[in-house]
Amino acid sequence: MEANRLRILPVNGFWKKVVLPVISLILFISVIAYAVHETTKATVTVSIDGEDVTVQTHASTVADLMREQEWNVHDYDHVEPGLDTDITGNMNITWDTAKQVFVTANGHERSVWTTAENVKQLIHELDIDYKKQDLIKPGLDEDISDEMNLTYESAFRVELTSDGEQQELWTTSTTVADFLERENVSLGELDRVEPALEERIDEETDIQVIRVEKVTDVVEETVAFGTVTRKDDDLANGNEKVVQEGTEGRVNKHYEVVLENGKEVSRELLRTETIKESTDKIVAVGTRPAATNVSRSQSPTQSSEAQSGRTLTVTATAYTAQCSGCSGITATGINLNNNRNMKVIAVDPSVIPLGSRVHVEGYGTAIAGDTGGAIRGQKIDVHVPTKAEAKRWGRKQVKITILN
Repeated sequence: MEANRLRILPVNGFWKKVVLPVISLILFISVIAYAVHETTKATVTVSIDGEDVTVQTHASTVADLMREQEWNVHDYDHVEPGLDTDITGNMNITWDTAKQVFVTANGHERSVWTTAENVKQLIHELDIDYKKQDLIKPGLDEDISDEMNLTYESAFRVELTSDGEQQELWTTSTTVADFLERENVSLGELDRVEPALEERIDEETDIQVIRVEKVTDVVEETVAFGTVTRKDDDLANGNEKVVQEGTEGRVNKHYEVVLENGKEVSRELLRTETIKESTDKIVAVGTRPAATNVSRSQSPTQSSEAQSGRTLTVTATAYTAQCSGCSGITATGINLNNNRNMKVIAVDPSVIPLGSRVHVEGYGTAIAGDTGGAIRGQKIDVHVPTKAEAKRWGRKQVKITILN
């Protein structure tokens, strides 16, 4: 035991005298080296999206610092100063991380990466020359966020005519309906718009709002009275007498009137309301034959031809009261204008005395009450109401019988 103790003592002495001092020296040198290492680090302040982070580094460049701190810098990020810049003491570095924004500009969609702080800066980055009338959504002062949706629509001028006013307005609308809604232009049930509401618009579009309304218009009108003729044997042939004066009637006509911008464009009669009935004018027409004065110069033959019951074959044509050069008043004073259906014939008085009652084949009983420049000898001209009937009559041979 004594021998063993004597062998150990030298070892403990060795540790105390040699090993421990060496270890202490190494530790001291390490501490000094660490202290020197730490004190030689550069102090760098990095602003990451506006938040400051201060680090101590031996990195040579900004890129080395980013790798040292395990910060992943993407291609669209903004680092100032650049990644190749050497690190210096008390250096300030700005690192703005890029955000993805989905942009729709005038209908065209694309995705962009940006370090802009707000929409206004991004619009500037995109080289969009905007004006105050353009639509930018969200607004210019809105902060950029990742995966934001940005809409830009360029405004253009449109001419609007509505309610009597014409104005030029800026808009970003795509259709007529959208434009009117944005401009707070309301439409009535009957109103119409040109172009149609669903039509697309551009800077060459002129929009017209046409105000349509339907109103009822009541118009009072007079109704002309008719004229009725009645035969009167007490009146001489060719004479007339008013038995009853005619009076006009009155009616109210109800119209549906369509107005466009205050102007009438159509009118439709809905109903007629009688206020007062008209009264016919009644005229008595004489049928009593006038006395025939036979000239003393007439031959016995002429006198016998005018006697009652005599039958002749004559050439007959037809005429109306409105014929060229006609006045409508016969040679015996009969007013054919007021008696369109009266049976009257024009004769040569030397053959058939004026005022005679006659019967004409195919025409009926009539009064020989008129003459004519072309009516000579065995010719007559029968009176008919219309030119069409005169044409249908034409020229024909007929038998005529003198009744009295």
